[in-house]
Amino acid sequence: MKQNYKVFLFLLLLLPAKAIGQDIKITSDYPEVVRAGEQFTISWTINSGGGEFAAPAFTGFYKLMGPQTSYSSSTQMINGKVTRSTTYTYTYYVQAVGAGKFVLPPAVFTLKNKTYSSDSLRIEVIGSSSPQSNVPAGSVAGGGDQTGIENVEGAGDDIFVNLSFDRREVYLGEHIVAAVKLFTKVDLSGINEIKYPSFEGFLKTDLNTPPLTSLKRENVNGTIYGTGVVQQFLLYPQVTGDINIDPVQISVLIQQKSGQTDPFFGDFFGTYTTVPKAVISRSARIKVKPLPGNKPGDFSGIVGKANLQAVINRDSVMVNDAITLKITVSGSGNLKLANAPALKLSPDIEVYDPKVSDDLRNGVNGTTGQKVFEYLLIPRHNGDFKIPPITYSYFDISSNQYKTLTSGELRFHAVKGTDQGTGITVYGGVSKEDVKYLGKDIRFIESKPGLLRKSGNLLFSKSSFFSIYALALFIFFLVLFIRREQIKRNANITLVKNRKAGKVAGKRLKSAAQCLKTGQIDKFHEEILRAIWGYLSDKLNIPVSDLTRNNAINTLKEYGTDEGQISVLISILDACEYARYAPSASGTEAEKIFGDASQFIKSIENSIS
Repeated sequence: MKQNYKVFLFLLLLLPAKAIGQDIKITSDYPEVVRAGEQFTISWTINSGGGEFAAPAFTGFYKLMGPQTSYSSSTQMINGKVTRSTTYTYTYYVQAVGAGKFVLPPAVFTLKNKTYSSDSLRIEVIGSSSPQSNVPAGSVAGGGDQTGIENVEGAGDDIFVNLSFDRREVYLGEHIVAAVKLFTKVDLSGINEIKYPSFEGFLKTDLNTPPLTSLKRENVNGTIYGTGVVQQFLLYPQVTGDINIDPVQISVLIQQKSGQTDPFFGDFFGTYTTVPKAVISRSARIKVKPLPGNKPGDFSGIVGKANLQAVINRDSVMVNDAITLKITVSGSGNLKLANAPALKLSPDIEVYDPKVSDDLRNGVNGTTGQKVFEYLLIPRHNGDFKIPPITYSYFDISSNQYKTLTSGELRFHAVKGTDQGTGITVYGGVSKEDVKYLGKDIRFIESKPGLLRKSGNLLFSKSSFFSIYALALFIFFLVLFIRREQIKRNANITLVKNRKAGKVAGKRLKSAAQCLKTGQIDKFHEEILRAIWGYLSDKLNIPVSDLTRNNAINTLKEYGTDEGQISVLISILDACEYARYAPSASGTEAEKIFGDASQFIKSIENSIS
């Protein structure tokens, strides 16, 4: 009796339950391409019941049967609230009659004197003169779908793969979207292996591509194929000229019928075998144009669209305390390669290398987001300071012109500290001493005679005095000369970077060795690349924005570097870039890369001064 009471209570809870905040939607499911004479289904699904459904007139098609109605319902109870969802599906069986492109009007659903409509249906019917295609509708392992793909190469085969690009002619640094698309007229059970091109000369990023769970029907030169995008890539060219891109190789698994067809049941009880087949796309060529005109002196390396914002975290600070200058570069384009803005500050402000962070998103429209440079500024003298407007140039793709961004002028005040214990203020990197109050202006003469003693020989009367004096004078001028030479050497930033290139690269190699020791292979390859590229930039005096593989190799040859060392450099870069985007390197291979990188830097240090 108690159990029946609980069931009754539960049914009472279900009765007033309603779908809270539910919007009525009508979705349709139909093939976009069919062949004349082919029979297919069109279905509309509505997330509500109780109304009247009216299908459109199937003009251009012959309706065989329908509607066939199916119903499903689900109930959920969350935090005491009961929600119910109901769906009704209306299915029609139709047959294509004549070739052409047809648009069916929206289906209409009426509920409580309100009318809801679906989207129009666009169906292309191909003439029956072309051979009949057996387009699979099964699942395949792979990627997603993409629009805007160029003319397909390889049409006519039962199965082929196409490597397509959204553009074939771009500026240096302008993004390109590459897509690997599969076309098939046979049943596939999966994809066994994929070998993508290396995209040499491009900075490559894998785009998030949805899994390829089913194939989409498309008309390719009068033939219906099942198609789907396996993978998409975002490419940024790093060199100019005509760049050849290797083909894509895919090994697919094809289902083939084995044995004879049963005379009574047909293929229902037939057996199938899986046969591997390799397909390869055609190679491609991309033309990369250099940026026109003369680059501005403050060119950031950005090709696309950019905005600039500069702020400081406070407008008043104590002397020798830090203030943060935050510069945000946002927009779209190759923002990952954006250079840090140049600052023109007073010598009384000490500035440190910026901390760089980014929030970037990659998609078929390129890279969007922002890159932040945080500078630490320390005023060494009290007073009012200003940060002049920061200029930052980029190349605008839409107008094919260089544009310059300018921030506003920033000001802050440095307050002298109240602690006078040391009496020292650092000014422009040189210590200066404030005037100290030593005592009263006039001191009284001591009236007591005190203890007097007869002095011995005077110091300057000794012969050793003049020798020591001459030696001290010589040491003084020697130290002064060395100090002036040191200041001159440090004033040349290029030579300083050249001298410290090996030391900086050694620190990065230590970081790579630590990553290798902890098993962080991906981060290890990134550190190796940073060490190599940073060392080449400092040693060869080439800015990072202009540093490419080609001009680095050419500069090394100008310095007379051995061809063997250049081959080692190319092998290191290829191995690291391949491992970053297709990680398969073992620990032994990583150790070899580390040893080659260390040996390369040592050899360049010994050959280039």
